Amino acid sequence: MATEARVETRRGRLQHRRAIEGYLLIAPWLIGFVAFTLGPLVASLFYSFTDYDVIQPPNWIGLGNYIQMFTGDPIFWISLYDTAYYTLLSVPLSLVVGLAVALMLNQRIPGLAILRSIYYLPSVMPAVATSILWLWLLDPNTGIINSVLRLVGVNGPGWLADPSWAKPALVLMSLWGFGTAMIIYLAGLQNIPQELYEAAMLDGAGEWKKLWHVTLPMLSPVILFNLIIGTITSFQVFTAAFIMTGGGPVNSTRFYVLYLFNQAFGYFHMGIASAMAWFLFLIVVLVAYLQFRFVGRHVYYEGTFRS
Repeated sequence: MATEARVETRRGRLQHRRAIEGYLLIAPWLIGFVAFTLGPLVASLFYSFTDYDVIQPPNWIGLGNYIQMFTGDPIFWISLYDTAYYTLLSVPLSLVVGLAVALMLNQRIPGLAILRSIYYLPSVMPAVATSILWLWLLDPNTGIINSVLRLVGVNGPGWLADPSWAKPALVLMSLWGFGTAMIIYLAGLQNIPQELYEAAMLDGAGEWKKLWHVTLPMLSPVILFNLIIGTITSFQVFTAAFIMTGGGPVNSTRFYVLYLFNQAFGYFHMGIASAMAWFLFLIVVLVAYLQFRFVGRHVYYEGTFRS
């Protein structure tokens, strides 16, 4: 009995020491998480109920920032509309283009590795460099796009200088980064069992029916993943509008996160900016839930559809 007690004591000490060593190893991450993620998160929730301009101490005003945001700030609704417009156009286009290119690059053709690298390369380019490049491409007078249109007798639009074309121009630019979705699609395509295609061929299915009845159902979890990630990313569009338009012309590209940035670091309305951040969080959670609820029911998982 005494021997068993000593063994249990040593085992307990060893487990205690290993636990301490484990916590010490993850301590840098824990400290960083508390200091740079959890702490600011809790602080922003507190500031969203205060009048805070960084210089003066925060003054508790309850729901004042939210009331002001919803009822006394027309730019808030403009920014929400601009973001919704951008999301509803850019996300479906990116999904379709990414899937189309992935299907093309899933074939056995010469130079496949090089082609995949070329199509993926724009996705890893710095956002600032990409924005400057597209500023040149979309220049209404000397840009390549309008120059090509003039060659075929079409007078190109003003793009970023025209309120009617500024958002479509940024949507067009968003297609530049479809490579991330394309890579994920490729991984999903290569996990589809070839036996399914062989069975479809034996049943007389053509390429279109194989795509519709085999590829898309088997790829549906990947499509849902890209849809959700693409939607969340599009709600946070900032860099392109900040560098290329500054929110103009006439607030036509005053996206939500850009306006949030202006409130926080342009006007030093930290309380309103925090309230906007939390409202955006609620929007993203709601949209993700709706996508899981209504789109997710059509997703195929290992022999059954999710309902």
